[in-house]
Amino acid sequence: MFSVYSLAGKLFRGSLEQLRQVGGVSAVARNHAIQAVGRDGRDAQSAFPGAFAGPAQPAPSDEAHRTALAAYAQTQKVVLERQPLTQVAALMSRTVIAIPHTATVLQAWQILASQGVGQAPVVNDAATLVGLLSRADLLRPDLLPGPDSNALVWRALLAQSVSDIMATPVPSVAPETDIRHVARVLLDTGLPGLPVVDEEGLLTGFVSRSDILRAVVTEPPLDLWG
Repeated sequence: MFSVYSLAGKLFRGSLEQLRQVGGVSAVARNHAIQAVGRDGRDAQSAFPGAFAGPAQPAPSDEAHRTALAAYAQTQKVVLERQPLTQVAALMSRTVIAIPHTATVLQAWQILASQGVGQAPVVNDAATLVGLLSRADLLRPDLLPGPDSNALVWRALLAQSVSDIMATPVPSVAPETDIRHVARVLLDTGLPGLPVVDEEGLLTGFVSRSDILRAVVTEPPLDLWG
């Protein structure tokens, strides 16, 4: 299930097929392609197992130690049932990073940089979704002053409201939505990801292109055809 939110509130709620009929959402206007930034929270050691392993420990000479280690190893060999991923809730990022609609361009830059993300949903005073802001939006050529511009021009840009440059209306997705449908919307709109919201439009997470790609190449398997 998909919804569309803007500064005016919820504009639409329906299926993927119905979403495609909504004007202004089926292809979000962009001046250049968006670079999707992953929301990978893993550290280097977990992402590349073995790369940071220390020197191998010599085998214990004591027979009792070897027996105890073997018994411990057996307890770790628990075969978990593989559960294919089919819904957004299984792979979305649950860390909610949002930008207030009253924030300035400078404040938005600081939020994105401090959180290490390339995009974030924009919310109103009631914490309801109203738009989506990305680094690409902040670097649009038609917004950036020229190299010879006065410092006051740059100051005016940094003081501009994010509400003036964010993508809106913006589609959102429910946690139980089929992953294939989300991938289709990302292709149709050119967005780097979709906010995940509840029935009231409150953020519960974010699902990005990187989240979907990561699910394709890691366990448990991504069920694209179930």
